Amino acid sequence: MSTAPSTAPNISQRLAELGIVLPPVAVPAAAYVPFVRSGNLVFLSGHIAKREGQVWVGQLGLDMDTEQGQAAARAVAIDLLGTLAAALDGDLERVRRIVKLTSLVNSTPTYTDHHLVTNGASTLIGQVFGERGAHARAAFGVAQLPLGSCVEIEMVAEVG
Repeated sequence: MSTAPSTAPNISQRLAELGIVLPPVAVPAAAYVPFVRSGNLVFLSGHIAKREGQVWVGQLGLDMDTEQGQAAARAVAIDLLGTLAAALDGDLERVRRIVKLTSLVNSTPTYTDHHLVTNGASTLIGQVFGERGAHARAAFGVAQLPLGSCVEIEMVAEVG
């Protein structure tokens, strides 16, 4: 086994390459906390999609298409990473593995591409964490989300 230092970019470098600046933790809009740590797991509460600081309102299959939904899911993933960084005192290198994403997509009853919308978040997580970002996932269509948001995603991460 080689003891040479890794030349892979660290998480901060990957975020910079992607042009991403992590936001601060959002203030919860109800009776919950943004994250809970239990042992080596960090559970992040559901984050809703935001665009330019406002709730990204819409319904897939009605007034949003899959590409727009993917952009919204990517935006949620960035917010989740900001919360995860706060849970780890700013050190995302402590992430051993992104364990699971659960995605809720505000959609019409006939819309069936929830999994493709959620790829917007999953792809970004993979770009940021590489192999550590390969995660289990569930994507659901729902009749409505808080404040009319188009997408809500929660995350579980294993940390060291």
